[in-house]
Amino acid sequence: MRIVEAKEARERLTMPVCIELMRRAFRDLESGKASQPLRSIVKLPGGDPFGFMPAYLGEDSYFGAKVLSAFHRNIGTEYPSHNGYVMMFESQHGTFVGMADATVITEIRTGAVSGVATDLLARKDAHKLAIIGAGAQGRSHLAAMTCVREITEAAVYDIRKEAAEKYAEEMSAKYGIPVRVAKDAEDCVKGADIICTVTPSKEPYLKKEWIAPGAHINAVGTFSPVTREVTSELVAASRLYSDQTEAMKKECGEYLIPVSEGRIDESHIVGSVGEVLLGRAPARGNDEEITLFDALGLAIEDVMCAAYLCTDI
Repeated sequence: MRIVEAKEARERLTMPVCIELMRRAFRDLESGKASQPLRSIVKLPGGDPFGFMPAYLGEDSYFGAKVLSAFHRNIGTEYPSHNGYVMMFESQHGTFVGMADATVITEIRTGAVSGVATDLLARKDAHKLAIIGAGAQGRSHLAAMTCVREITEAAVYDIRKEAAEKYAEEMSAKYGIPVRVAKDAEDCVKGADIICTVTPSKEPYLKKEWIAPGAHINAVGTFSPVTREVTSELVAASRLYSDQTEAMKKECGEYLIPVSEGRIDESHIVGSVGEVLLGRAPARGNDEEITLFDALGLAIEDVMCAAYLCTDI
């Protein structure tokens, strides 16, 4: 049995490694080699979610589950917002093989998933990045974007100005890219080629009229049927992609709310990232389209990362 704590997980699960693991996870899921049920999330008495997210990597491989709490009240404190472990078992006999820190896995794989989507959907010459949310995911997404596109400038906005200022200072020094602190969300995304929204907002704030033609958006921060970051008008004007279409139809506020309003229907979903990777769904059609990738987060992503850390697959 192997236990991989946060320090080791962060050292070994680098962003380039994780992006390739996520490509593999999406291909395996869409091809049927891997599988997962919908996750189970319950609300604790204080309203914070507690989740159980299982996935199966295939015969003669591994299966496991992420067990995680998400306390958004921890944002801005010394405690991470997500805490837990991914537990791993081997498929042949069902024996326990180890577990890995879920906080680090969640942080890195979420950015890596957006990296895969951006590589498939953003314009090849995209270089101007906007990040809304200056926490761990804001950092993970900047790391991922620099792996798949030549980012030459970035802007960041956070409702906590001090967090945005700290982010800009740290990220500019780390990546050698000028990072501007924006005065608001509109200012942040002005003229951006790639936009990453990574906030726990309960109400939509990203508006159609703010977005430049040809932009690609990664909407990542919310993951419930009643929360969203992107307005219905912008969703309707975009080519919409999922991490898994089945999950999007049941859990994604960015999709379900515009459907309930009669603005879009099921045909508005172009496909999943895995389908694009396998050639079963088209990517961007031209340089003027707005592409929107909405990520709920999948158990297959976590289990694939834990299998790498615990078993070196």
